[in-house]
Formats: sequence, structure tokens, C-alpha cells
Amino acid sequence: MTPEDRLAEMGLTLPAPAAPVAAYAPVVITGGLAHVSGQLPFVEGELVKGRLGETVTLDDGVAAARACGLMILAQLKAALGSLDRVERIVKLGAFVNSTAEFTDQPRIANGASELMADVFGDAGRHARSAVGVPVLPLGAAVEVDAIVAIRAD
Repeated sequence: MTPEDRLAEMGLTLPAPAAPVAAYAPVVITGGLAHVSGQLPFVEGELVKGRLGETVTLDDGVAAARACGLMILAQLKAALGSLDRVERIVKLGAFVNSTAEFTDQPRIANGASELMADVFGDAGRHARSAVGVPVLPLGAAVEVDAIVAIRAD
């Protein structure tokens, strides 16, 4: 079963890849790795904004991280032509817009991490960081970036 088949089985559709909001490339491929720039959470076309521990619930934060994961997959598909070229998700970096008292950043990041495992199986299990930050671009609740090992075309 292909990654796209797994997404369809889960009832998920990839969003259109978001255009960069500044001077950077969404994906850079070098040395057998795809480096995916930080992706923001769009749910039903709307950016999920706010701060965990203040205006965003834990469940909404997890859903936002999952939305970031879907955008990572959309960027990869656009850059690679097919998610079949993904050999392994190497690392995710999750940044959570949160109050100083909020300490569940790892639970929020699981939204993206579990998506990768669901789509790629064991190849979706990865190293990860999950950190709290006081603000993210455009007021986003979560941002996730990725390093992905790819197969030659």
C-alpha cells in the first residue's frame, strides 16, 4: 500500500502546498535528504492561531500539529512527485506557541509524529524535538519542520 493509499484509507486529503511567507524554499534536497521548512497548521483553509495554555486547547493543538504534518507531506509530494520516494522520516522539529506554564509540548507534537507513523509505518518513526516558544509566525499555534531520507528517482 502506498503512502497516498494510506492517506485515502484514513480519509485524509493533502492540502495544496503553502507558498513561502518569506525568503526561503519550502523544500531543499541535498545528499539524499529533503529538508522541509517549518510548516504552519491550516485546518479547513484557516490558519490555527493562538497559544497553548491560553487560547488553544490540548486537542486543538494536537490537531494543529497533525495539520502541519499534512502540509509537510504536501510539500514533499510537490518536491518529489510522489510520496513513494520517501525512504524514512528522519526527524521532526515541533515548535509550540505556549505559555511558560504549559509543559505538554511533546503531546502536541504527537499529532505530527503519529501521522508519519500511520502513513509510512516503521519508516515514519523518527527522532524529534518539541519545544515551547513565546510566538510563531503569523500567530500560529504550532510549526513543524522535517528532515526526510529519500530514494533516488
